[in-house]
Amino acid sequence: MNILRFSDLCARGDAAGKRVFIRADLNVPQDDAGRITEDTRVRASVPCIEMALKAGAAVMVTSHLGRPTEGEFKPADSLLPVADRLAELLGREVPLVSNWVDGVDVAPGQVVLLENCRLNKGEKKNDPALAQKLARLCDIFVHDAFGTAHRAEASTYGIAQYAPVACAGPLLSAEIDAIGKALADPKRPLAAIVAGSKVSTKLTILKALADKVDQLIVGGGIANTFMLAAGLPIGKSLAEPDLLDQARAVIEAMRARGAAVPIPTDVVVAKEFKASAEATVKRAEDVADDDLILDIGPETAKALAAQLEAAGTIVWNGPVGVFEFDAFAHGTETIARAIAKSKAFSIAGGGDTLAAIAKYGIEKDVGYISTGGGAFLEILEGKTLPAFEILEKRAAG
Repeated sequence: MNILRFSDLCARGDAAGKRVFIRADLNVPQDDAGRITEDTRVRASVPCIEMALKAGAAVMVTSHLGRPTEGEFKPADSLLPVADRLAELLGREVPLVSNWVDGVDVAPGQVVLLENCRLNKGEKKNDPALAQKLARLCDIFVHDAFGTAHRAEASTYGIAQYAPVACAGPLLSAEIDAIGKALADPKRPLAAIVAGSKVSTKLTILKALADKVDQLIVGGGIANTFMLAAGLPIGKSLAEPDLLDQARAVIEAMRARGAAVPIPTDVVVAKEFKASAEATVKRAEDVADDDLILDIGPETAKALAAQLEAAGTIVWNGPVGVFEFDAFAHGTETIARAIAKSKAFSIAGGGDTLAAIAKYGIEKDVGYISTGGGAFLEILEGKTLPAFEILEKRAAG
């Protein structure tokens, strides 16, 4: 992908003394008291900010947080907790600036955090007047928020149209490189794990991957629909019977290429959906009418693990069972451990996937962990993200 990278600008000395506007993704979870409960995104934003400061730039950083109403400030929408955490991580004061659209006072070697950009009227709809005002604040715009790369908003797309220079920060650049390595030029076999409650939400992804991958592993409610399509009983499990033809089409598309969608041979069932429910392993063909399938069985998990350990590239989106309940977590843990053990390049994305990675402590064993949920899914669908499109356009002149 031909885009300008901020690291190259800094290496050439082109950021010294310049006003640099960084769009980061600091949309972190908070408790009722406003305390940050998980700061991965804040920590991920630090390298870009440090790069800009080291280069001698005057640094402005902004992000959205939650879903505020444009033009209506409420304390719960404030980035103040993020400013405090950034100050700790950077070891320096990070002032929070409100009402910043018409001008920001920041000197080279300083960094300020600009209050929640979604409070600005016209942000979500990418209002050209707002985008032009944002662009006038800076000499260099740096997009470093992959989690927002699938949205064309004033602080992600519009500003990139009008800023004197628009480029990708280190986090966005790393996402581009990892996705390219996994999908554009993968080492084979290429295995993809796509799991979730509904086929309908992942159907376009499944169809797109059916043309690319050697193994398409489905899990969760999606696997139930594929089991039904293969003529297996699923009891009262979550599934989408109206999409059986679509599921069969994906199976046939894979088969036509000599590839496969492995269908579970055994499953873990319960009579009710709760953590204390009794878990029973059954052959796939023996699922009773009142059974709920809540995980893949040990035989299936072992077979999939062997495939993953032999893979060249792995794309992982979604746990294969209800891993939040320990009795139904074995399948997801087996998959996670196999990915960690595999010599394959692996890329993982999606909130539940990241939760599973954290639960089993395999962060260091996954090749790349994507910070974007919706953006990661749209990439898997084969879509061109607005952020990539505008940065490519700007790089081409």
